[in-house]
Amino acid sequence: MQTKEVRLRRIQHLAHEIMDEMNLREEQRQCEELRLVIDNLSRAIGDLADPFGDYSLNYIEEKLKNAHYLLFKNKKKIQFHQ
Repeated sequence: MQTKEVRLRRIQHLAHEIMDEMNLREEQRQCEELRLVIDNLSRAIGDLADPFGDYSLNYIEEKLKNAHYLLFKNKKKIQFHQ
């Protein structure tokens, strides 16, 4: 099992990739596709921002993975845990 810090670093890396792709891509994207990406990201942030610190890394990883897939249309599945 990976440490919490390693898992958070992976989450941060995916979030930065998504941010870069959203800001650098010149072509227009379908509104529904972007809405789903934003929905997944906002759910992850909402869980992470719990004032009591009760968040699920599994949930956050799943939402980031979904947003990343929608944006990049990767055929390979992103693996967080070994």
